[in-house]
Amino acid sequence: MTDARRRIWGWYFFDWASQPYNTLLLTFVFGPYVVSVVGDGTMAQTIWGYGIGAAGFLIALASPVLGAIADKAGRRMAFIWLFSLLYVLGAWGLWWSAPDSFNVWWVMLSFCVGLIGMEFATTFTNAMMPDLAPPEELGKISGSGWAFGYAGGVLALILMLLFLAEGASGTTLIGIAPLFGLDAAAREGTRAVGPFTAIWFAVFMVPFFLWVREPRRPGIGILAAVRGAVPETLATLRALPRNRSLFAYLGSSMFYRDALNGMYTFGGIYAAGVLGWAVTDVGVFGILAAITGAVFAWAGGRADSRYGPKPVILLSVLLLAAVCLGIVYVSRTEVFGLPVGPDSILPDIAFYVLGCLIGAGGGVLQSASRTMMVRQSDPDKMTESFGLYALSGKAMSWMAPLSIGITTQATGSQQLGIVPLIVLFLIGLLLLVFVKPDGEPKAWSEPSS
Repeated sequence: MTDARRRIWGWYFFDWASQPYNTLLLTFVFGPYVVSVVGDGTMAQTIWGYGIGAAGFLIALASPVLGAIADKAGRRMAFIWLFSLLYVLGAWGLWWSAPDSFNVWWVMLSFCVGLIGMEFATTFTNAMMPDLAPPEELGKISGSGWAFGYAGGVLALILMLLFLAEGASGTTLIGIAPLFGLDAAAREGTRAVGPFTAIWFAVFMVPFFLWVREPRRPGIGILAAVRGAVPETLATLRALPRNRSLFAYLGSSMFYRDALNGMYTFGGIYAAGVLGWAVTDVGVFGILAAITGAVFAWAGGRADSRYGPKPVILLSVLLLAAVCLGIVYVSRTEVFGLPVGPDSILPDIAFYVLGCLIGAGGGVLQSASRTMMVRQSDPDKMTESFGLYALSGKAMSWMAPLSIGITTQATGSQQLGIVPLIVLFLIGLLLLVFVKPDGEPKAWSEPSS
């Protein structure tokens, strides 16, 4: 394997290592576990919404400043090490969430520490993408990276369901007691998802740290970088409206990415609360969604390289908005307006199909969004531009969880609580109309003082 290929594969391994935080903790195992412990799907969804919304607000405030510090200092890898540590500590802390001593404040603190670590580490690794290959190859690389990450998430979820997470009967999906003598009555098999996710990340980040090397860049000392970070960020933001295409794209992606994250975050909680699914049922749902996500992310990367990212993003957003509308009309008593009996499997089948569509649309959308960012950016300001991409993704990352939390609390309905996501997708779709497929022809930023 050449050094270039090894560097690309090392970069892929970050997606493989980090994906279980989304797959196991955010969506398919730990989220539904919280619902089962709290005992009230509406209350759990409200708590989850407020907690993740607060974490997103913190990420939004810190992300651009940290990006500016890293750019000025010429060091990304040190930040990746730091946030990897937060990922591991936060995930491991979820072990202490036993039903008989459940402390919602500790659980949300641990979860949000790990989430912050994952999101910031992702910001810095995404900024490395333009250094991996020529621009015409980035669509394939981004799609393959997402597909590889989904594959890691699927494998981690399968291992969790087969050998650790206990169902209502106290056994795993294959009918055995949780491994390592874990106590099913104390839900230790399911709670082990925290340490399992932490260990998975630590092990599979090894190829990343061994094979990925940053190009040498001139930089200044950390203290000087910290002093100059805020003025640099403000100068960049002042100059941003001059590039109308990039400005529109950052706004568009801000809304549709937040809506997509809302679907991922609340999909498992919705299924557990509305359909009464156990953790193992939600896990099967997650496997199907992740498999379709991997396949379509890979295929979408090829379509991205051939047709460009804009049409790929457009179709993905339309699909996800339609799926979100469909979710609202699926419950234990009714499917798309058709009444069903209490023992009907039609709601389960419908939600499995919708989950596959979420995986397919979400994988393609996230992959194409990274390559669109490259097309919109000034080649001489690529890292700074990815800092803006992180800012746009996090500046309003509280919208979906917070709006879901407020709407769910106000209506007392998990189904109606999902409605704000449809609005966010449509706003993103509207702003995408103003985005030029290859960006503006001129550099857009002004030099900082």
